[in-house]
Formats: sequence, C-alpha cells, structure tokens
Amino acid sequence: MNDHDLDEGAGRAYDHRLGRRLLVYLRPYRSQVAGAVVVTLAAAAVQLAYPWLTKEAIDLGIRHRDTYVLDRIALAYLSALAIGMGLGYLQTQVMQRVGLRRAVFRHLQRLPVATIDRQPIGRLMTRVTNDVEVLNELFTAGVDALFGDLFILIGIVFAMAKLNVELLVVTFSVLPVMVVVTLTFRVKVRRAFRDVRSCLAKLNAFLNENLGGMSTVQLLGRESRNHADFRDINAAHRDANLRANRYHAVFFPLLEFVSAMALALIVWYGGRQVMWTGITLGTLVAFIQYTQRFFRPLSDLSEKYGILQQAMASAERIFELLDTPVDVAAVPLPAQDDTAPALVRGRGAAGPLNGAAGYPGYPLEARVEPGPTDATGLSVHRPGVRVEFDHVWFAYVGERWVLEDVSFTLEPGERVAVVGPTGAGKTTLTSLLMRFHAPQRGEIRVDGRPLASWDPAELRRRIGLVLQDVFLFSGTIEGNLTLGDPGIGPARVREAARQVHAEGVIDRLPGGFAAEVRERGATLSAGERQLLAFARTLARDPDLLVLDEATSSVDTHTERLIRSAMHRLLAGRTSLVIAHRLSTIHDVDRIVVLHHGRVHETGTHAELIARRGLYHRLVQLQYLGGSESPHASHSVA
Repeated sequence: MNDHDLDEGAGRAYDHRLGRRLLVYLRPYRSQVAGAVVVTLAAAAVQLAYPWLTKEAIDLGIRHRDTYVLDRIALAYLSALAIGMGLGYLQTQVMQRVGLRRAVFRHLQRLPVATIDRQPIGRLMTRVTNDVEVLNELFTAGVDALFGDLFILIGIVFAMAKLNVELLVVTFSVLPVMVVVTLTFRVKVRRAFRDVRSCLAKLNAFLNENLGGMSTVQLLGRESRNHADFRDINAAHRDANLRANRYHAVFFPLLEFVSAMALALIVWYGGRQVMWTGITLGTLVAFIQYTQRFFRPLSDLSEKYGILQQAMASAERIFELLDTPVDVAAVPLPAQDDTAPALVRGRGAAGPLNGAAGYPGYPLEARVEPGPTDATGLSVHRPGVRVEFDHVWFAYVGERWVLEDVSFTLEPGERVAVVGPTGAGKTTLTSLLMRFHAPQRGEIRVDGRPLASWDPAELRRRIGLVLQDVFLFSGTIEGNLTLGDPGIGPARVREAARQVHAEGVIDRLPGGFAAEVRERGATLSAGERQLLAFARTLARDPDLLVLDEATSSVDTHTERLIRSAMHRLLAGRTSLVIAHRLSTIHDVDRIVVLHHGRVHETGTHAELIARRGLYHRLVQLQYLGGSESPHASHSVA
C-alpha cells in the first residue's frame, strides 16, 4: 500500500478505532498521565486567578488608594506567575516521556526480510521519526487540550457569569462567526496535512536512495537528472507545506479579528455600564482579560485540531506498519514496558514457531554441543551438523518457482558447493536455510529436525553466514566482530582475526581493534571488509558455515590469504559454499549444479567434468580465454 492509499484512508478528522489503539500506548504511563492531568488543572486554575487578582487590585487597592492591599495583591500576582511557570515546566517534562518509537523499531526488527526489502528505507525512516514525532506531539498537546483548555473555558464562563451576565451574552454574540470560520478551516486543512506527510515520505525515500548510490550517480553522470527529479519532489513538498501554512495564515488572523470584535463590544457596552449602571472598573477590566483568555483556548483548540489531523494520518501509517505480520521465524524479544504486546505483535506473530512451544517431538532447547576448544574458546573439533533439502519448492511470487523439487544432503563435516548460472536459485537456498523465507512445498531439516521446529535465535547462532556484500555497522572494528555478544572476548576476537589473516589489516588501522568504522564500513576496501566478515564468522564459532560468493570481492592476494585460512575455518564444519567463481571451491567434497531452479547434476569436480554436462560447460566458459585449463591439476575437486 502506498502513501497515497494511506492518505485516502485517513480522511476523518478523528478515527475512534485509531484513537482507542493510541490510548493503549498511554496505559504503561498511567501515573505520568495522571500527574500531567493534575498539573494541567492546577496550571489552569492559576491562570483563572490572574484577572480576578487584577479586579481586586483595581477595586480594593487603586480605587481606595490602599497601598497595603495593593502590595499584597501584587505579591500574590507574582507568586501565581511563578507557580504557573513551574507547573508548565512540570507538565511538559512529564508528557515528553510518553511515546511509541521503541515499539515501532521493535516491530521493524521482527518483520520478514522480504517485507523490508519491498519497502523504501526512506519511507520506513519517516514512520519511525516524523510520524512518531507527530503522535508524541498529540500525546503532549492532547492532555493540555482535553483537560487544561476545557477546564479554562468552563472556569472562564463561570467567572464571567458571576461577574456580569449581560457582558457574557455580548461576548458570546460573536461565537457563530467563529464556528463558521473553524468549520471552513477544518475542511480545507485536512487534505493539506495528508499531502505534507505523503510528500515528506517520498522526499526521504528519494534522498536515502540517491545518497546511498551517489557513486553510481556520479559514474553515470546522472547529477542533472537527479537534481531535476529532486527539484520536483521538493517542490511538491514545499507546495503542500505552503498550502497548510496558507490556511493557518488566514485562519488565525480571522480568530484574532473575531476576538477583537468581542473585545470592542465589551468595551463599548461595558464602558456604558461602568458610567451608567454602576459596575466597577475592576469588573470591566477583569471581564476584558477573561474574554482574551476565553478566545485563546479556542484558538489553541483549533491549532490542536490541526495536530489531530496530522496525528490521524500518521497513526494510519504507523498502524499499517504495526499490523504487518511479523516473521514466523522472528526472534522473540524481551518484554518491554512501554507498549501493549497486542499492538506490537501484528498478525501471525504468536504460536509455536516463535518459540512459544516446541514442534511436536523436537524440544527447542536441544542443541549439539561443540567439542573441545582452545584457550580462546574457538572449537578445535566439532561433530558438525546434517542438513537436508527434501523436495523443496519455493517462489517469491505466486507459482513463479525459483526452486523446483530441490533435494540434496550435507552430511556432518561435509563441504558442499552449489554452482549454476545466474538466477538458478543459489542464494535463495541460503535465505531458506536462514529462515528468511519458508518453502511452499517440501522441507528443510537440520540434524533431523524441520526448520520450523527450531528456535530461530538458536538456529542462527549455529550458522555462520558470509555474504558477498559485507555489512558493517558504525562503531569500532572490535564492536563489528563481536556485535555485542558477551560470550566473545577480546582474546577470541584477536585469534579469529589472526587465523583469517585479518589481524595485519586491523593493525594497520589507526587504533587497531579500536579503530573507528563509519557507516557501512565506507573507510575500508571491499577486501578488508571481506576479511573482517570471515573473522566475525569464525569468532562466533558456528557449527554450519554458509559462504555466499564470499571471496568474489577480493583481489588475488587477499583471496590467497583467505584460502589458506579456509582449511581452519572449514575444519570439521558442515559447509555450504555458493560460488560463481569455480576457482574458489577447490576444497569441497561435492558439487551440486543448479539450473532453472532444479538440481541438474551432483558429483565431484572430476566426475562432473567427465560427464561433459552443464558443469563442464560452466568451467569452460569461465576459463575461456584464460591461461588455466578446466582439466588442470589444481582443479576444484
């Protein structure tokens, strides 16, 4: 669903369904909200005291020339101001602690990888930042509007009626004009606010995509074209904001004009009452001040209506995200105290696949214990795991099968390579094994247990995955190697780096293992990032190793270093090697050839070459024009 669709669904000024869901987020903050309400009512009561103190100062102090009374009232007025300022500060501090950003980020971590891949990152960032900020503003301003402004309005009406009923009727004579102005503003501003949110999401998505691909933009000379596209998107965002600001620029001056009309009527009518009917000047002045304070909450409520408009549009988008079903293999996260679980789970989150209960006959806590370890904690020998692909069928969309009836087995400690033309489904095998996706037919088993029975966290702890595109986080080298795992100590990190020859690269960096890593490892070369990925994987000491084009981004020298470390990395581990470059699978025990999603051939290098089938053609094509022969003695067997 795109942003335009969401905007169409957010047409009502207030959606009771969304309102009830938003109120659930306030439940964990009941004490803070109650405190904020008490503070708000106290602040409103203090504001009601100002005009009354002014009346008393004029009628009891100035009129009778009583400086003692005037001094006491002035001191009371200053005290009320100080108390009001303190209460306003407390109200803001209390309500700013209410929010749902952690709930949204928590849900994002549990969404299927495929769902994240389909969403523009800029749009998701808008949900977590801007849309959440709008809802936080609603929480903060809503308590003030619902309790503070309404209490002030009721209190002012009561005080004005007690002072002079006739003047109260004169004041209310302009209310029909204000109602017409407010209703007109309500209709006009609704679409403008939704357009602003939609344009902002598009702007963030465009910026994220283009800044991330800036090298490609400059390489292909698309600067002018991208600038033109940005100009159009930015202009749409600017125009949407201008429309919203235009309505505000007309509405609030009109409110001020109506308020001024009411004051003029009070001065005209009330002045005559002071001269002819004997009401005191203090009463007239207090009435004028009450009138000004009466229209101020109305103006605030109108402004908060605009916030409500934005919040409903933002809530529609956020709940659309929170209602996205989480991955059935999502790792269960610890309970949190700032949201209700029902709002965070989304559809399909509960059930045995999330670790709530074991798959029949397969307890989740079962685990193959590693064998002996060295002084750093790295395993010297392990039994390995057994992996079975049993008649697996998978399609990303409908029945456009990427894998068709795929069956093969990795025995404990066996090293199996999967090769084939681009699009054969090699990387999809990795995604299925990691439970990023689930097959539509067939079954994948690890140590005899279906993947669906495994606790996803336990399963992924046992698998070491090295991808072609290595992702590094901002932080330090050591932080990227441990990823916050308390079980991986400094000695283990350094030993893992030494064994894959990454230690020399790290030592050359300023600070060594404490060297700064920028976003996505921008300061490191592709080969250096690849070596760090190997060190990170070895430090985790996995039972099953999956290499997906893990050496395709390194130079010949670095590849030679990695190969010399592969014997240690692969020793005793069940290994699945996805490869395009056939020279990288010298040490495997068996090769599986995929073609159009099916297992086309299986065997050793020598056996497949002898058959002169698809693998033989792939080898010939890869070495065509090179100095190496597909039948050379250093073959991939």
